[in-house]
Amino acid sequence: MSPRLDESHTDQATSTLPPNRIATAIPGPRTDGTAEVSPAPQAVTDAEALEHGLADLPEIPPYDEVGALDARALSKTLFERLESLEEGTHEYAYVRNTLVELNLALVKFAASRFRSRSEPMEDIIQVGTIGLIKAIDRFELSRGVEFPTFAMPTIVGEIKRFFRDTSWSVRVPRRLQELRLDLAKAGDELAQQFDRAPTVGELAERLGISNDEVVEGMAASNAYTASSLDAQPEEDDSEGALADRIGYEDHGLEGIEYVESLKPLIAELPPRDRKILSLRFVANMTQSEIGDELGISQMHVSRLLSRTLVRLRKGLTVEE
Repeated sequence: MSPRLDESHTDQATSTLPPNRIATAIPGPRTDGTAEVSPAPQAVTDAEALEHGLADLPEIPPYDEVGALDARALSKTLFERLESLEEGTHEYAYVRNTLVELNLALVKFAASRFRSRSEPMEDIIQVGTIGLIKAIDRFELSRGVEFPTFAMPTIVGEIKRFFRDTSWSVRVPRRLQELRLDLAKAGDELAQQFDRAPTVGELAERLGISNDEVVEGMAASNAYTASSLDAQPEEDDSEGALADRIGYEDHGLEGIEYVESLKPLIAELPPRDRKILSLRFVANMTQSEIGDELGISQMHVSRLLSRTLVRLRKGLTVEE
């Protein structure tokens, strides 16, 4: 461990704390009564540092030059100081912010476990930093636990919560999100055990749930990711877009409501009228052919057909 982390630097001409950090951390009202202005980065003398209670802190080197052991030792010193400071003060904010930057390596290490996810690494690190801040606020030296050991579950948990709440293409209940993870884990274990894909019954027995719940969890898994209908296949572009392969426009659907509404009206027609409708619109016979089939004239068929169609139209209008 670097000896400079164990030394107090109150005897130096200027504080070894990063000047820009102190200037940012301890803004206050100006002595001349004018409006407060964010101070520019500048050196802070020991007298000024003592005034704000920060001079006896160990030297804080550039964060990218601090090794893991030095960061752990310095963090311990800062946590001791944090416990003695009043929350909401400039000194408290400075020490807390320094702890965050000193331990960002923990966040980057935890975020690297999720590099295969579709989310940008910057977003994952940002969410992990929120977990780090929560861990700093909850940490107590009296527990006798090293801070990295305490912070890592909180950081990873915050990242996992981020994926659970935002990565699903379609929002599903948390119960189904957790069931999806359980099914995936049980499926991998049973596949290794049986050397084949497990059945619904085997998954249900393994997890102690019903078959319907397994099916529901499998269906919910489809909502995790979504593909564009215009996306081209990765291997064979000749297959065209996904929209061209999953279905077509069924023009028959446009009249499905009328078909369903006509069924009870047709059932009420006399048998001969139903026969004429069937021969004309199902068998596609002409009026003359229908007349020959029923032994009546073509003119009679025309009148019967017209009367039946008027009756059906009137019935549809009444229903609407």
